[in-house]
Amino acid sequence: MVIEQFGWLIPVFPLVAFLLIVGVTYRFKLLSAIVATFFAGLSLALSVLIMVQKVINPVTTEKFINWLSISTPTQTLLNIQLGYLMDPLAAVMSFIVTLVATLVLLYSIGYMKGDEGFSRYFAYISLFTFSMLGLVISNNYFQTFFFWELVGLCSYLLIGFWFFKPEAADASKKAFITNRWADFGFLVGIIGLFTVFGTFNFGQLATQIPQYQNALILLGLGLLVFLGPVGKSAQFPFHVWLPDAMEGPTPISALIHAATMVAAGIYLVARGYALFYSVENVMQVIAYVGGFTALFAATIALVQKDIKRILAFSTLSQLGYMMMALGVGSMTSGMFHLTTHAFFKALLFLGAGSIIHAVHNQDIFKMGGLAKKMPISSWTFVIGSLALCGIFPLAGFWSKDEILTVTLQHHFVGLFVLGTLVAFLTAFYMFRLIFIALFGQKRSDHHAHESPWTMTLPLIILAVFSIFAGLVNTPWFYQWTGFSFSTLVYFHEPEIPVIHWSIAGLSTVAALLGIFTAWMIYARRLISADMLATKMSFLHRVLSNKYYIDELYAWLFKYVMLGLGKVLDFVDHVVIDGLFDGTAGAIRATGVRLRLFQTGRLQQYALLIFVAVAILVLWGVR
Repeated sequence: MVIEQFGWLIPVFPLVAFLLIVGVTYRFKLLSAIVATFFAGLSLALSVLIMVQKVINPVTTEKFINWLSISTPTQTLLNIQLGYLMDPLAAVMSFIVTLVATLVLLYSIGYMKGDEGFSRYFAYISLFTFSMLGLVISNNYFQTFFFWELVGLCSYLLIGFWFFKPEAADASKKAFITNRWADFGFLVGIIGLFTVFGTFNFGQLATQIPQYQNALILLGLGLLVFLGPVGKSAQFPFHVWLPDAMEGPTPISALIHAATMVAAGIYLVARGYALFYSVENVMQVIAYVGGFTALFAATIALVQKDIKRILAFSTLSQLGYMMMALGVGSMTSGMFHLTTHAFFKALLFLGAGSIIHAVHNQDIFKMGGLAKKMPISSWTFVIGSLALCGIFPLAGFWSKDEILTVTLQHHFVGLFVLGTLVAFLTAFYMFRLIFIALFGQKRSDHHAHESPWTMTLPLIILAVFSIFAGLVNTPWFYQWTGFSFSTLVYFHEPEIPVIHWSIAGLSTVAALLGIFTAWMIYARRLISADMLATKMSFLHRVLSNKYYIDELYAWLFKYVMLGLGKVLDFVDHVVIDGLFDGTAGAIRATGVRLRLFQTGRLQQYALLIFVAVAILVLWGVR
């Protein structure tokens, strides 16, 4: 229990690093990197200790103070808390964030070597880590929203880190603006929760919401709050910012856009699960939005050429998997996949960064022959890909198949079929990348070489997690330790892990079929990829252009939003201003004319009186 009392220090350590870098070590690049990595490591160590404590004794620790309170003698009108909540769910998420952040910081020492913004980069990552961890341990929606927006700000700064590149500047603005639309709905939703229930506190809401009888109000509040996770976790239709976010440095993609920030939306749905679980229609919306996003993104990834964009659309697809699991009613499987995905997707992004660092290009068709030149980077990338595809016995096998199992058990047959299809597509596009970039023939005059140890060591560590992390939620591990992953994220009662081998076998066959198809086309070339692209030119063009969603949004912005803006501008400046300015002008003109009679000069008044009297006299004698 003593360790848990210091849970609030987990986000404080990265904040100290940020302040030290900005105020003291900014001019000393290597020292800035050491400071950032050291304090992230302290947060990791504390997170591990607390997570172990939660495994032994899965209880909730909550500490808070009343930060803002407004009351009358008879009632409290407003009470906003400032505090932290350390339960098993927060402990797991804190461990994921701090582990990936520490490895990314270590990796970045080699990756960012020579960059002019070296210290600024490490300061930004430290600030982001503080923001993300603050979000994770917040005990109420109001505080969560504060860190939610701070995470968005850090994302803006890191995506646009190379702000002198127009593409990076545009991508950062696109991410920031897209999330503002979603976060507006989120803000309205949490204000609505406070209006109805009188509190922002997660625990108090979890107690009150199931007893609330007005289903229509809960439906509206649930959908509004869900808009926040839709934006942050890049679910359709707010997905457009994530692929462009790849303009930032590759380690940023691993930290923010694969393992932590985009997972914040999934985490928030899990944290506020009492709200969503209470309304069946909201749960269905969550499930189908997630399922559609998973398939939608997977199809786009099939034809991408940029290695980071392939991984970006893969991230969108896997986030859809997680959201689908939460929507069908399984918090455990959604959070389990979030955990395993954090390891193998961070590995894949860092592996891609190692490849890009060596060949100075992101087009997979300008790579080739890298497996011999970069064995550590290449084979750890293959391990991450196998885990992503859900191949036994790697981590993704256990979490992905648990999602498919609970989807079928909850009678979402259509989503089960969709999820199985996504398993095939995932394997196909990942091994398309591998057979072209790693094992294919050399396609450009690159001089690839293995990356330094600061970059390869994180790859090896993440590869180990990608292999073994899934075992924590297997029947054998439960029999040995009495522990399952559901113990850490339980919503109702802890579940005993059960493997349905028929479902696992079906999804594995789908994945192996995807790998085999990619091998036939891109390794053995028994089927011509160019011929397929030509025969299905329309479909290929649609997928290459991402279903023209960006173009649709651009058209809506140009002709609908700006058109509406011009109409409102006309109403504002011509109609409304004309009405009020016209009234004021008429009054002013009347005053000008009345002023001819009200001059304030006694001589003129005397003259007017004399003239008036004379006229009256003349009128009378007539």
